[in-house]
Amino acid sequence: MRARLRETAEELAGLLWREYIVYRDRAGEVVIRGEHVQRWISLAPAGGSDEVLVRAGRILDGGTTAPARSETVVPLSAGMGDLAAACRRLLAETAAAPAPRDPGAARGGRAEKVAKSRHGRKGRHTGLGSWVVIACVLGVAGLCAYRIVVHGG
Repeated sequence: MRARLRETAEELAGLLWREYIVYRDRAGEVVIRGEHVQRWISLAPAGGSDEVLVRAGRILDGGTTAPARSETVVPLSAGMGDLAAACRRLLAETAAAPAPRDPGAARGGRAEKVAKSRHGRKGRHTGLGSWVVIACVLGVAGLCAYRIVVHGG
């Protein structure tokens, strides 16, 4: 079945996209990547011996793949035309779905958030809270200097 999936994926990729990469992932699925359209499709054996699970998703910036947006089961006996039509439908659903969140934000991309917040400021580098702290420190230093001058030590 795995050899048949690979052959099917090669033929299917040629029908769907002009540029593609076909490979087998860690889970044993055959993946077709269309880098120029930022989409992927995977084929995996389904419950029946003649059925294939087809999943579609997006390729994120940096080349990582987002989780599948949609999936369906297609019988291989239906033919390449039906399989290609199912894939096109899944790809259309994937394109219509909202864009995936930024993966850096999901991992707690604090540096990006800080950088973005700094770009929004115009001209002011020191906030009000910082000025209050500076004033308190200067006040304490002035009080110490006053005590030294007035009381002599």
